[in-house]
Amino acid sequence: MAFTGKATYDGGPSFDELAEDVSDIIGIVSPFETPLLDHLGDAKRPAISTLHEWVEDTLLPNTGKINQTIFSPDPQTETDIIVDDASVFQVGDLVRPSASDEVLFVAAVDTGTNTLTTVRSYGGTTAATLADNTILNILGNAALEGADAPDARFTTRTRRQNYTQIFSAGIEVSGSMQAARAVGVADEVDYQKQERMREMLRDLENCVINGVAPASGQQGSSSTRRSMNGIIHSLLTNTFLPGVGNIPPGDGAGDELNEAVLNAALKKIWENSSGAIDTIVVGGAQKRKINGFATGSRAYLPEDTSFRNLISVYESDFGVCKVVMSRWVPADKVLLLDSSRIQVMPLQGRSFQHKALASTGDAVNGQVIGEYTLEFKNESAHGMIETLAS
Repeated sequence: MAFTGKATYDGGPSFDELAEDVSDIIGIVSPFETPLLDHLGDAKRPAISTLHEWVEDTLLPNTGKINQTIFSPDPQTETDIIVDDASVFQVGDLVRPSASDEVLFVAAVDTGTNTLTTVRSYGGTTAATLADNTILNILGNAALEGADAPDARFTTRTRRQNYTQIFSAGIEVSGSMQAARAVGVADEVDYQKQERMREMLRDLENCVINGVAPASGQQGSSSTRRSMNGIIHSLLTNTFLPGVGNIPPGDGAGDELNEAVLNAALKKIWENSSGAIDTIVVGGAQKRKINGFATGSRAYLPEDTSFRNLISVYESDFGVCKVVMSRWVPADKVLLLDSSRIQVMPLQGRSFQHKALASTGDAVNGQVIGEYTLEFKNESAHGMIETLAS
């Protein structure tokens, strides 16, 4: 028919004869994104047991701490120094107290009383005023020429572990529903697979962040559910409370996230770890605080018509960090992670998949299932700031 330019709403077919005007795209409003899993990427290998283990090691420590409140005759001339653990030191060590230029020479070590006999002001350095809890940094050991080898010292490797957790959802579609034509759905069973898969990926990210393993019976059975520890419950060493203890007021007073607090935490992790934090994971409230770091230093010209308030990468002296916003991070916490030490891995042959189940009636039955665990190496290489205002 030739084009006439006329509308056909009048004089045309009745309303009952017109096809329904329904979009063939189904909109999903529920959040199902997995930004942290996307950032970490696929694991390099699968787990091969429901109890997944890995081995960690450390180097011999090169710091100690004074454990002494009374110095005789005074803190600048005392030569016998009590420390927390004298086995860290050897005869011949050159030691520098923190925040000073003095170097001490260790002349004798008594591990029974944890006492070091030292030569003060070694090499003409200026004597420091020692105090309880002063950190003693071991510069190195000066060996004697022609001396016998020192006693062997070594660290003990540690085996860490986490359990796999099963994620499962059932699917049941009646024969009639599968055969009928549905709006926006070509295959109802396939659509239900995709929906359940989105839900389980969402739950996997949530468990990677917040998951908790039971105190006992983690191995799991037909009557005991097995769950994995997430990042938050795996962190033990570097948990920071702004304004209290390990992040004192001088590094950012109060409970607000600011650059002073963030850099103080990054610095303390750097002091404990050979790696570098490369990922900051936050919820919406703390993401806005990070975005606000640069607000006061921005300049805009009169012709600028857009305002941008976004920080996706934070670069400090202690690492270049991608800022990942995940809605599953608690509002009062900031996770500081070394992503090279984290893997979210499936149990071998148990990545998310659909299994067709036997039908006992006029329906198509199936199950979407997967089994995953978190490998969180060297927890002291990561950190968390908590109890922040949200």
